[in-house]
Amino acid sequence: MNARTEPAPAEPDAIARPPLLREFLLVAGLFLVYKVGRQLAAGHTGEAFRNAHGVWDFERALGLPGEGAVQSLLLHGDGAVHLANTYYAAVHFPATAAFLIWLYLRRPAHYLRARRVLAALTAAALVLHLLFPLAPPRMLASTGLVDTAREFGPSVYGDPAADSLSNQFAAMPSLHFGWALMVAVGLIAATRSHRRWLWLLHPALTLLVIVGTANHYWLDALVAAALLGSALAVVRPVTASVRSALPFRFRHRTTGTAVRAQDRAAPAREPATAPQEEQTLVGAGR
Repeated sequence: MNARTEPAPAEPDAIARPPLLREFLLVAGLFLVYKVGRQLAAGHTGEAFRNAHGVWDFERALGLPGEGAVQSLLLHGDGAVHLANTYYAAVHFPATAAFLIWLYLRRPAHYLRARRVLAALTAAALVLHLLFPLAPPRMLASTGLVDTAREFGPSVYGDPAADSLSNQFAAMPSLHFGWALMVAVGLIAATRSHRRWLWLLHPALTLLVIVGTANHYWLDALVAAALLGSALAVVRPVTASVRSALPFRFRHRTTGTAVRAQDRAAPAREPATAPQEEQTLVGAGR
C-alpha cells in the first residue's frame, strides 16, 4: 500500500475528547471505590505498628537518612511548618484534579493515558494497603518525630481510633507523592516549553512535605515511584491503543483528516499512460 492510500497515524492531540459526563462519573466512581477500599484496610492496628517498626529499621539498614533530618528544617519556625501542613492538606487533590481537567480540555490523548495510569497506580496502592497496613512515622514514639499537623495545624486527620473518614494506617505507598510525580510526568510529556521540567518541583516539594511532617517514610515514596513506573510501562500511549476504542465517527474523522493531509502534501504525478492494449489497437489502426 503506497503513501497515497495508507492512512497516517493520528497525532495524539487529534484524538477527540471522551464524553464529559462519562469521565466525571468514572473518576468519581474510582475515587469512591478507593475510599471504601481504604476503610476495608482499617482495623489492623497491631499489624500496622509492627510493620512500621520493620520499615523504620529497614531504612536504617539501607543507610537512608532519618526522616527527622527533614523535619528539623521545618521546626526552625512556625511559618515553615504551618506552610508544609497546609501544602499537605490542600494541594494533593486540587492539583491532581486541575491536572486532569487541563489535559481533558487541551490534550485529550494525554488525558486518557494519564487517567488510566492514575487509576492503575491507585488500584495497586489499594491492594498494598490491604496487604501491608502501615502506621505513619508520626505515630511511632520511638522515632522522636513530631506530629506537626496536630501540633501546629492545619490537620486533615482526627484521632485514629475515632476517624471514620480515612484510614491512617495506609502509609505505603504514598499517593501524595505518586500522584504528584504523575502530574509532573504528564505535564512534561504534554507540553513543549523549555521550562516544563520545573514541574518536577511539585513532587520534590511533596516529598519533603510528606517526610518532614512525619506522615510518610522515604520508602513510601520509593514504592509509589516504582508502582507509577510500572503503570506507565503497562499503559501504552494513546496513539497506539485508543484509536480503535473510540466511537466510529471519531476514528473516521481523524483518519480522514490524515489522508486528506497526505493528499495535499503529495507531489503531483504525471498523467498515467494509456494501457498497453489500447496503445496496440491505436497503432494497428494506423
